[in-house]
Amino acid sequence: MTDPISDMLTRIRNAQAVSHETVSIPFSKFKLNLAKILEKEGLVEGVLIQGRKIKKIIEIKLKYKNKKPVINKLKRISKPGQRIYLNKNMIRPIKQGYGLAVISTPEGLITDKEARKRGLGGEVICEVW
Repeated sequence: MTDPISDMLTRIRNAQAVSHETVSIPFSKFKLNLAKILEKEGLVEGVLIQGRKIKKIIEIKLKYKNKKPVINKLKRISKPGQRIYLNKNMIRPIKQGYGLAVISTPEGLITDKEARKRGLGGEVICEVW
C-alpha cells in the first residue's frame, strides 16, 4: 500500500456508504491523530485503540444523523505523488466554514481554523465536509 492515509479515508467512506456502525483501520500514530481530530470536531462518535504491538487497530465509531452519515465528503488533498503545502496566508475556510481541512504543521495535525488562529502553515492532508 503506497498511501495509508488515503486507505483510511476510503475505509471510512465505504463503511458509511453501507451504514456500518464502526470501521477498523490498521494502527499508526498519524492515523490515530487524524481520527482524534474527526472525533473532536464531532464528525465521528468515538475512537478506540484495540490489540497490542503489531496487531493494533484503530476502531472508529461512525456518526449518523437521521440515518444519514454526518460526513458527506472526505477528500485526500496532498498525495504521495503531489504534496500540497500552504503557508499561513493561503489557508481559507472550507465550504464557507462548514467544512474543515486537516493540516500537518510543525506542531502536529490541526484543523484549518486552528492553523489560521495560530498563524501556521503546512501540508494539507485532507478536507472533510
